[in-house]
Amino acid sequence: MKVFVSVDMEGVSGLTDPEEMRAGGHGYERGRELMTGDANAAVRAAFDAGAESVVVTDSHSSGKNLRADLIDARCTLVRGPYKPMRMGEGLDSTFDVALYVGYHARAGAERGVLNHTWMGREIQNLYVNGEIAGEIRLMAGYAGSLGVPIGLVAGDEAACAEARDVLGAVPTVAVKRGLDRYAAELIPPARAQELIYETALRSLRDGRWPQLTVPPPYTLAVEWNATAIAQSCAVVPGVRLTGPRTTELTTDDYADVVGLLGVCATIAGEIGCTGRHYG
Repeated sequence: MKVFVSVDMEGVSGLTDPEEMRAGGHGYERGRELMTGDANAAVRAAFDAGAESVVVTDSHSSGKNLRADLIDARCTLVRGPYKPMRMGEGLDSTFDVALYVGYHARAGAERGVLNHTWMGREIQNLYVNGEIAGEIRLMAGYAGSLGVPIGLVAGDEAACAEARDVLGAVPTVAVKRGLDRYAAELIPPARAQELIYETALRSLRDGRWPQLTVPPPYTLAVEWNATAIAQSCAVVPGVRLTGPRTTELTTDDYADVVGLLGVCATIAGEIGCTGRHYG
């Protein structure tokens, strides 16, 4: 068995504050340790379930968050910024199953801890073939396009509910319950990590994993928070402007959806940083 583990940070046990999500922020170094602990719980379950190979990708922000010195030595770690497939980098059709750890709910999700979609400010909404999408739907669709099912989603309660809405009977672990975007009731990380381990182990031994199948062609629509972002992204070949703040692209290859969204997000981040100088 070959297992892919994608690890984001906002849905990691013990974390609620944006400062804990960014390099240099108060609590970030401890956040990295907790993120690595949640990842290791899934990796340990994979090997205990008989996996021969486990690939872990750092799916948060710069992709340099997981502690390489603390990650389970048996896995392979994919890290670094601007990975072409971002949260799905390293995944291909040879994998049997994917596990999503530290995931969060989409932008605007009620009581979603640190909820957003792909970017914290620049993206208002994302749609795949007309369905509103957060990162769970987006990346499950990518896995599904490769024939890879999802064996686990771990994050806050809102993320778990979103995962079940997208995937049906997917095993989930809610490590915290949102009170608001930046506040939550937490399960202590040691217990949360044990729940991740136990749930992943049961799922991997069971082998009945849901797969999200999105029929091609794939249309990705993005509602940005600024006209300047939409205008600039529309210069990218294949991306078209469909409204003052919205862009679309249509393709028969789901990898284009993920890859071009990453390119557009890079553009949006640059414009967003410029715009903040004007208050």
